[in-house]
Amino acid sequence: MVSGGLEKLRRDLRRMARKSRKLRSFYYETKSVGRRFYLGFMVEAARFTEKNGEVPAGGVGPESMVWVFGSGRSGSTWVRSIMSEMDGHRIWEEPMVGKLFGEFHARADAESRRSAGFILGDSTRKGWRRAIRNFVLEVARYSFPRLGPGEYLVVKEPNGSIGAPLLMEALPESRMVLLIRDPRDVISSVLDASKKGGWLRERWDDAAEQPELADEDPDGFVKSWAAVYRDGVGNALRAYRVHPGPKALVKYEDLVDDTHTAMSRLYCEIGVPYSDAQLVRAMEKFSWASIPEAEKGPGKFFRKGEPGGWREDLTPEQVSIVEEANAPILREFYPSS
Repeated sequence: MVSGGLEKLRRDLRRMARKSRKLRSFYYETKSVGRRFYLGFMVEAARFTEKNGEVPAGGVGPESMVWVFGSGRSGSTWVRSIMSEMDGHRIWEEPMVGKLFGEFHARADAESRRSAGFILGDSTRKGWRRAIRNFVLEVARYSFPRLGPGEYLVVKEPNGSIGAPLLMEALPESRMVLLIRDPRDVISSVLDASKKGGWLRERWDDAAEQPELADEDPDGFVKSWAAVYRDGVGNALRAYRVHPGPKALVKYEDLVDDTHTAMSRLYCEIGVPYSDAQLVRAMEKFSWASIPEAEKGPGKFFRKGEPGGWREDLTPEQVSIVEEANAPILREFYPSS
């Protein structure tokens, strides 16, 4: 262990020793006899904190968190996979904390939000915003207790994007990535995946409500998912516009067109150092060409890998449904299509 790291460890041990006479005695008895005893002290300290219900300090601070919002089928798995190959990156795979708070808050009517008795009421916002912050950080520290200084926790949370405004308000120091993909391509992909034999349909529980909707009423399915996209990406976009911390907005179409440029810009804008050589290797590992042909095609997770397929996949009526629900996003990001 380098001297700087050892000194930090000693400071941590001294701080922890103040909490218990037993720890304090153990600390002074072992202080001068080497690293092996320091490790023994850490075991005792861990037992003490666990017994007393205290949260391990860990290394997860809000500034070390990189939140990836957007929608399903927007390239979030691709981006997460590339980032997972970079040194000092850990992945928190869809904790759904945004859905936990976001859907509950979004479904509350105006009268409930004005009520002081409502748990996420406007009058108590300062209190529950702080509670959300503590909740997220404490769970993250329990889940990733070994995240070291200078390392980053990439939180893949596309399906929790409806809660992005609350999360980013509670964690303004966090880094934010917003992935945007043409909603018509997103809905087209979800519709294909949800039909009989599709990869997403196979994941549904037999008791899921109307699991055959994609086959029996595809227009109704498209309408439902167009609203899901509107609410999730719309909320994430609102959060992005006011977020004071480092942030990057990346379009799926740009990732497909020039992955290296898009990912390099992402890293520069969120202020996270990266190795270009590692980035290139990760891009090659997770490129479309690297996926076996047997794993590509209709009904599979890897379906087309290119923009614009909605023109062939959706009926004119379905296109109209998606465009009506997501008109503001289409005007801003896809005005000529």
